Amino acid sequence: MTTNKDTPRLEIDLSKLAHNVRQIVDIFGAKGATVFGVTKGICGDPKIASVYLDNGITVLADSRLDNLAKLRASGITAPLLLLRFPSLKEAKSTVDLADISLQTEIPTMKELAKHAQQKNIKHKVILMVELGDLREGLMPEELDSVVEQVLPLEGLELAGIGANMACLGGIIQDDRNMTELSHLAENIENKFGIALDYVSVGNSVVYSWFKDTKDVKRVNNVRLGESILLGGRDLPEQKIPGLNLDVFTLVAEVIEAKVKPSIPWGEVFVDAFGNIPKFQDKGLIPRAICNVGRQDVSVQDLAPRKDVDIIGASSDHLIMDAKNSGLRVGDEVEFDMYYGALLSIMTSPYVKKYYMNDPFQSRDAG
Repeated sequence: MTTNKDTPRLEIDLSKLAHNVRQIVDIFGAKGATVFGVTKGICGDPKIASVYLDNGITVLADSRLDNLAKLRASGITAPLLLLRFPSLKEAKSTVDLADISLQTEIPTMKELAKHAQQKNIKHKVILMVELGDLREGLMPEELDSVVEQVLPLEGLELAGIGANMACLGGIIQDDRNMTELSHLAENIENKFGIALDYVSVGNSVVYSWFKDTKDVKRVNNVRLGESILLGGRDLPEQKIPGLNLDVFTLVAEVIEAKVKPSIPWGEVFVDAFGNIPKFQDKGLIPRAICNVGRQDVSVQDLAPRKDVDIIGASSDHLIMDAKNSGLRVGDEVEFDMYYGALLSIMTSPYVKKYYMNDPFQSRDAG
């Protein structure tokens, strides 16, 4: 199939996205948890963020100050959360752009407090606790001491505690570590006589624990991106029931289609990325090249919708065994994607983005 639209392109179905947002809000809301909508996987795209906000999410979260600035510049006034700890040099920008941030370091929080005082506002912080994944967080035994130092800081408000899982060490949420997080929250509230707004966990793999547990304990907030955007394709379940997996579609065009040997010939060195490639001998095969490559997308995180096999990719070329697909020059090939592919393709200026079923256009027209 061919169209008049440019290739490569990313088609984004905003209607399917809106459905996913509503479903996610309902799934976690049924057990008393609010959802922070993470926008880092789509580079703080304001149109996608607006779909989040129109369908039940009230707080947007991102790792990059540039993305938060993009959201603010688009006119979004909803509360914003900075996910990655700011550097000391970014403290002022953090206070200017974000209403809430995740924190562990006292020097950083003192700097945030200073700038918040200058603006006569309260900047909220969620203290992150290390529960085994070893990406970031205070060791649990440090928490009381840090809380004791944070509470007197004018300009800051301790809004909660949180943990990040399954990003570096692959450690998932389970009853053990979620019970520990809940106990830590209760101990802080009892010891210091305060009430925490958030006991927050991320990432999307929290769904696996949430759906099975009868008692979510004190966990009342989840930070989610992939499960909203891709319907849980990256989760152990490979899908959250009732959600769309195909909100995003990468479309590339065949620029060469020829029958060639399946094994390269000549002296082997390394490919353009320093690897020694390996190939399976299938004899002569129909090979198709599409106009997208590693400079555009994490190729290993793509899933073709046609019955073809991805052989490999260079910076600008995606090479496939076309099998019995009958692909010809000019044909378009659609791909589903996992989170790594979406994250990379949204940063590529070479892949044009097209919004499908845009509710905002209909609203403007009305």
